[in-house]
Amino acid sequence: MATLIHTLADHSDDVNCCAFSSSCLATCSLDKTVRVYSLNDFSELPYSPLKGHTYAVHCCCFSPSGHALASCSTDGTTMVWDTGDGRVLAVLEQPSSSPVRVCRFSPESTYLVSGAADGSVALWNTQSLKLYRSGSVKDGSLVACAFSPNGNFFVTGSSCGDLTIWDDKMRCLCNEKAHDLGVTCCDISSQPIYDGEHGFRHFQMASCGQDNQIKLWLIFSADSLGVELKYKYTLNGHSAPVLACAFSWDGQMLVSGSVDKCVVIYELSTGSTLHTLSQHTRYVTTCVFAPRSPLLASGSMDKTVNIWQVDLTQPCTGNTVEKESAEVAVEDWSEDDVSAWLWAQDLGALVGLFKRNNIDGKELLNLSRESLTNELKIESLGLRRKVLQKIDDLRMKMLSDAVAVPDEFLCPITRELMKDPVIAADGYSYEREAMENWLNNKRRSSPMTNLPLPSPLLTPNRTLKMAISRWLETQQK
Repeated sequence: MATLIHTLADHSDDVNCCAFSSSCLATCSLDKTVRVYSLNDFSELPYSPLKGHTYAVHCCCFSPSGHALASCSTDGTTMVWDTGDGRVLAVLEQPSSSPVRVCRFSPESTYLVSGAADGSVALWNTQSLKLYRSGSVKDGSLVACAFSPNGNFFVTGSSCGDLTIWDDKMRCLCNEKAHDLGVTCCDISSQPIYDGEHGFRHFQMASCGQDNQIKLWLIFSADSLGVELKYKYTLNGHSAPVLACAFSWDGQMLVSGSVDKCVVIYELSTGSTLHTLSQHTRYVTTCVFAPRSPLLASGSMDKTVNIWQVDLTQPCTGNTVEKESAEVAVEDWSEDDVSAWLWAQDLGALVGLFKRNNIDGKELLNLSRESLTNELKIESLGLRRKVLQKIDDLRMKMLSDAVAVPDEFLCPITRELMKDPVIAADGYSYEREAMENWLNNKRRSSPMTNLPLPSPLLTPNRTLKMAISRWLETQQK
């Protein structure tokens, strides 16, 4: 069985990544923070949250000893933190200044690798915290990375669908087209298989992608023959793009998370599904097993992290659904559901007022400036604006759940629907606030091309704004 034992709901935006050490759990989010919890009681450590990044944090990982934590962000940096007191040990700027999507420590803590949106790979020396080597893939953004258990090589996955194997000199050892629509994650089992007769070391690797598939691979490593990647089989447990996958510490199980909002646990000896966990209400973006422990963490765009206890002594029982709960549409929310939403939006002071006025989901979506002023008697202009903004954000999320937003309507920096698009000197359109923050952070390069911006001038893109407004009107009819 897999039992939900705890839910963390401290992030104010999408959870992008979870990572375990032997004693802690780290989570990071679009809200620009990294949070660290004790595994004893899941309480947040005194120095958490870690607030150093100026944009969304995409990935976090512990060093093998657990004494350091790395996190990487759209701001183009990988930060290294001391897990004892939360001090910043280093701010590593990607050589290309491109948004950093993934970071990983090597098993022996010699290196830290960071991969960016422009395809650049940086290998950092963890002793000096200086750049050791750098390279890049031919096409696509780097979105996935995993080290071999012996640290002799690492694998990167790109948005164009390639898996690339590198040695510690940044030489490309192997390249394979793995997922036609793009790789989203990869992981290598910490338990190698050694063939004493031939002197080969076999490593199990899993990759997942936008094609809804999880592929299992064998990596053959021999000193005399180099590295070879061989396809093993495919797992088809999801009905939508798979965003995350990870091996259990003993290499016997694999967990995956998907756009279909499910977490699936597989038994690798048979390829069968052990559990399908459907507690999350939005895309599952990350999932990971704890080292030498029955704990599993899954994070989602619903802003929560679920902690599961997996009973490793139970035999396979086929496809089971644990804690299955149907997602309730906002218009069907009860008054209690609205109260819970208010607390989550830091609007707990309004819970009593909303309850007295019997505000359920349908009433919530119909609230306007006039009703907040005249009916609910909310005198504070700032509070009214905050409530309306949160309701507007809720409508946007409902819309994005229901339909695919055209990519040209999404800000390249935040990946959210633009409200006030502007054209920068690179010719691309961005959300005004996001681009102004980019420039205020003394960045003078394009978020899209990494080339210098000839001017900081931002021009309103009224045509795009009108197109977004028309599209919203058609979706809301």
